[in-house]
Amino acid sequence: MGDQAARLRQLVDKSEYEVKMSVVPDASTLSTLGPRVIAVTSGKGGVGKTNITVNLAIALRQAGQRVLVIDADLGMANVDVVLGSMSKKHLLNLLEKDTKLQDVMIDGPYGVRYISGGSGIEKAADFTYEERQRLMQKLTACGQMADIILIDTGAGLGRNVMDFILAADEVLLVTTPEPTALTDAYAVLKAYSMYAASKNIKLLVNRVYDEAESREVVAKLQQTSTRFLNMPIDCLGYVFEDSAVMRSVRQQQPFLAAQPGAVASRCIQGLANSLLFGSKMKVKRGWKGFLRQIFNFAH
Repeated sequence: MGDQAARLRQLVDKSEYEVKMSVVPDASTLSTLGPRVIAVTSGKGGVGKTNITVNLAIALRQAGQRVLVIDADLGMANVDVVLGSMSKKHLLNLLEKDTKLQDVMIDGPYGVRYISGGSGIEKAADFTYEERQRLMQKLTACGQMADIILIDTGAGLGRNVMDFILAADEVLLVTTPEPTALTDAYAVLKAYSMYAASKNIKLLVNRVYDEAESREVVAKLQQTSTRFLNMPIDCLGYVFEDSAVMRSVRQQQPFLAAQPGAVASRCIQGLANSLLFGSKMKVKRGWKGFLRQIFNFAH
């Protein structure tokens, strides 16, 4: 697995960017360091990973960053769905000799560029060495097109998922407070601790009702990871449970764009600031937000 990850690290040109846990670069200097490559992953499906990835991309774009999203959840086309967009070609089309990077690169809405994972792709399995080389060669130019590249991986511990996680500079592990989500998140942490040469993974807790619940979830995973994996982990932040999210999903609109004042949108903006400036996220639901949430759930 180490050799696979080493090859995939060359998917984008980021040799000048080295992650340093203690130093967060100023947003204005990111382009001179090379793109940050961040894999967004989860232990199980249904925790809101793609929704967070797309909305985070929009928030980063609003902050002045050139953002590229690569949908590595092959065969699902979830990024297309969340953005309410449509793509004729997808990532695996790059395996075709006549298909160029610009053929699969979509200038999506809200200023976000993305490469679709496709829909109903039968060949969403492991790549051969020749296929990896061809993808690597064609994707290299992505390094000059973005300040931040977000890789929306599949869920779980499949080979391709782990390859993308191990190849990224940074990993965001999305979980929810549900016991099954926590168990599967720990499985990802365990695999990552075994195979990652340079460890840089942060937790992101989705669908919490208050900050205290987020702290409780993080404490459980931090204690377990430190005790059994000898791998301390930090938390990037949290996203509150918000009925605005489901309404936006049904309308095929990112909630940050559709309802920028919603509490979940403010959480996403806080996450973007944490990524760019290392600031500690602090978003309060507030009494009005609490009442709005309670009475909106019926809808």
